[in-house]
Amino acid sequence: MNSLIDQVGTESDFHDDQLLLPAVEDAYGGVIVEMNETMNSERFFLLLRASLFKWKILGKKGVWIKLPIELVNLLETAVNEGFRYHHAEPHYIMLVHWIPKTADTIPANASHRIGIGAIILNDIGELLVVQEKNGRLKGTGIWKIPTGVVDQGEDIFRAAIREVKEETGIDADFVDVVGLRETHNCFFGKSDIFFLCMLRPLSFKLQKQELEIEAVQWMPLEEFAAQPFVQKNVLFKSVYELCLAKKNGNYVGFTPKPIKSGLGDEISYIYVDTLALPASST
Repeated sequence: MNSLIDQVGTESDFHDDQLLLPAVEDAYGGVIVEMNETMNSERFFLLLRASLFKWKILGKKGVWIKLPIELVNLLETAVNEGFRYHHAEPHYIMLVHWIPKTADTIPANASHRIGIGAIILNDIGELLVVQEKNGRLKGTGIWKIPTGVVDQGEDIFRAAIREVKEETGIDADFVDVVGLRETHNCFFGKSDIFFLCMLRPLSFKLQKQELEIEAVQWMPLEEFAAQPFVQKNVLFKSVYELCLAKKNGNYVGFTPKPIKSGLGDEISYIYVDTLALPASST
């Protein structure tokens, strides 16, 4: 095979953007390439080789290539040039490559999935519970609190309100986060953080979700706790204990406080015990 310069042109051609992949610098000394132009693997190979040559001279570190699903024909070429999979979404694959001969500091793909469990008591101390049509509890007759996964870009408290509405038809206000559990090797080898959330019901008429929920009811708290599965399961037993502590006023959780990062106008939330903070900060 001829040298790279022979294949592409003269050395000065490496400064010609027409012979390089379109890229923008990231904040960490690397570059990001978003592939939009349709091309064959031969042209992609030449542009990729030339681009890597230039980025190495410029001292760049990590290279990210966002490859739309329509350009999957270029995948093998990139992998043969040292790129590896980082993550995938429905419409693209993200590839990465570390240029310098130093430790690779490209952050790994997301390592955790976030879930919520919603604890809701009505005015007479009954707990909102469901039986599931799917999953490991299907057909067991076990009553549990509504649970679900937080969607991408969704706040924890909003996810809890949404899941309750979807599964049971109940409208609710978020009160606080009363606990969390972390487990590992759960979902395709990822870890899982599960937030236990307390909510206050705004409506009481039940309407189960037909796709996922077998049954829904308001259950006396003692009846929920008497289930053999609850007696053996630490998480379920903790739900009962948290309900008792809340009813007795002996437990304060964390409520979402809106904040701005200072880098823009986007609002995020910090979960704190607002009762313990100075009034000026709440």
